[in-house]
Amino acid sequence: MPEDATTPMSRKLIALLAIGTGATVANLYYAQPLLDAIASNFGVSDGTAGLRVTTSQVFYGLGIVFLAPLSDLLDRRKLVVTLLAISCLALIGAAAAPQFLLLALAIGIASTTSVVAQILVPFASTLAPERERGHVVGLVMGGLLTGILLARTFAGLLAGATSWRAVFAVAAVAMAVLAVALWRAMPNLRPSTSLGYRRLLGSVGALIRRESVLRRRMIYGACGMAGFSLVWTTLSFLLSDPPFSFGEAEIGLFGLAGMAGAISAMRMGGLHDRGHGRLATGAVLAAVLLSWPILILGGHSVVAILVGLAVLDFGVQGQNVLSQGAIYALGRETTGRVTTAYVTSNFTGGAIGSAAGSLAWSVGGWGAVCGVGITFAGIALLLWLTEPGHRVRSTDRRELCTAAAPASRGSAT
Repeated sequence: MPEDATTPMSRKLIALLAIGTGATVANLYYAQPLLDAIASNFGVSDGTAGLRVTTSQVFYGLGIVFLAPLSDLLDRRKLVVTLLAISCLALIGAAAAPQFLLLALAIGIASTTSVVAQILVPFASTLAPERERGHVVGLVMGGLLTGILLARTFAGLLAGATSWRAVFAVAAVAMAVLAVALWRAMPNLRPSTSLGYRRLLGSVGALIRRESVLRRRMIYGACGMAGFSLVWTTLSFLLSDPPFSFGEAEIGLFGLAGMAGAISAMRMGGLHDRGHGRLATGAVLAAVLLSWPILILGGHSVVAILVGLAVLDFGVQGQNVLSQGAIYALGRETTGRVTTAYVTSNFTGGAIGSAAGSLAWSVGGWGAVCGVGITFAGIALLLWLTEPGHRVRSTDRRELCTAAAPASRGSAT
């Protein structure tokens, strides 16, 4: 795709990419409202079941590191369909798993190959003309965020009506259908680099060292995902205990509270396109910090939980859209690799948040969980206060495709 492309993307293709990102990333979150049922089924503790979420995040992070960069090197259509086929088989294994360890392994493999979501987002950015890149990324991210949030609702309702195993069986069918649809719809694009695989991976580190905007946005994303994963890992434990004592179906419905995040994703991309990315980033980071005092009240109030989740997801997901708009402005040739760097930091934060959530819940309950969340949010907002106030300069950085340039030209915020 040429750098000066002006042809608008097909609305149907944008919709399919949005659905694809949502359906694949959902594989990471189906188990969260089912943790209590899974723990009971296999006779493990709540803490052990909660660590399964951490395992999923770690496997997804490995996929981001070792698979996502291939989108700059290989035919993306073939890569996407191959990964979806593996996801399908792994989800079938999760549905039939006779032991907890085998379930964790199967979900781990499905999580690794669900990196498809983070191949489709930069793919959409590559196809979009410059003037609407942020808007297109926002729409596709809206699908991704909807998948994250509705995964819990879908899983909780289906498990309540049938069993938790049915959730993974249905997800396997969805991966098969999606593979066929994307094979037929995705256009063929030439790879953006001819680097070998080892040099390709090495160039990710070069991008991180040379691009201050990427490093800063990685920290924002890591802190946001840490808080996001923290609350969703422990929420099922809070809601399944007194005074709430909710079942899987009721717990799953709480995912609907976060739909404000998907709505914000669609709008934040437009703010980035109009040059308001920095101020918008400060606003969404402040929203994340504000959400935690509200969530503290959720220990005895469903209303406080719902409001807190809505504000949290608005902030976290709005920040993701703004950050991806900023890093994709570094050049079309590096979209796969900057995605690798950014999302690796996100899911490293997510894994830390999941583990911290399980530990905080065991030590101090919901109050301790919210205290950890305030810490993550405060770090991100304090860093934003040091951010330079000038606008992003979108410059041509083709030299980064070879990881051989002596220095980055320009800076971005």
